Amino acid sequence: MRILISNDDGISAHGLAELERAARRLSEDVWVVAPDGNRSGFAHGITFRKGFDIERVAPQRYTCSGTPADCVIAAMSWVFRDAKLPDLVLSGINEGRNVAEDVSYSGTMAVAREAALRGVPGIAFSRPRDSLEFDDAGSGWLAERIDAFWEARAEWARDGHWLSVNLPRMVPAHMRMARIGRDKVANKVIIHRETEDRAVIEPLADRDYASTPGDENHLIDSGIASVVCFNWMGQAEVPFSALKDIAAEPA
Repeated sequence: MRILISNDDGISAHGLAELERAARRLSEDVWVVAPDGNRSGFAHGITFRKGFDIERVAPQRYTCSGTPADCVIAAMSWVFRDAKLPDLVLSGINEGRNVAEDVSYSGTMAVAREAALRGVPGIAFSRPRDSLEFDDAGSGWLAERIDAFWEARAEWARDGHWLSVNLPRMVPAHMRMARIGRDKVANKVIIHRETEDRAVIEPLADRDYASTPGDENHLIDSGIASVVCFNWMGQAEVPFSALKDIAAEPA
């Protein structure tokens, strides 16, 4: 099994090393293409019009000057241009939980989402910032969970679906499907400088940690790994009443 790993915290991030260590328990064919620095909050941004650099820094290991989504694009279009594409894409382990509305902002999510859009199973892993270090048992548990997701891929990796896994502070742990919660990040900002006409504003990666039973925060804080299967291809019905001024009435 060929595994590609990326993240948004950068190639030197501790969480990436932990995820790579677990992946190598499952396969020797593990590749890393990760940003050359922190790209948190870049969401699914792609570097159009100016390009980005990718450089091999060790066997099967590359840094990328672009966004997390760019890393997947670079891997698929250049690293594996004349070779077998990855069977599985892993992202993370993100430094900090990715819950609720974070999925829209997270570069960690973008890696798994970009893989899904290309028809490759993608799993994003995140963890609270105050988590304990992985020990050998924790690493083995993570490898077993990745293997179980891989074996069950026919049930979840289809039509733009990908997985978001929020690990609790300690593993091994039980794992449950979570309900998507509401816990908006970046509600608070720092205004560094301002005049009547101009301001320098820094959004904070801060949240209230709100939770209701069964959502991601509730499971994480209960010591349970939360799993959500997202579907990029999903859509809801548009009510006809919203279209009546621009569309003909039905016959």
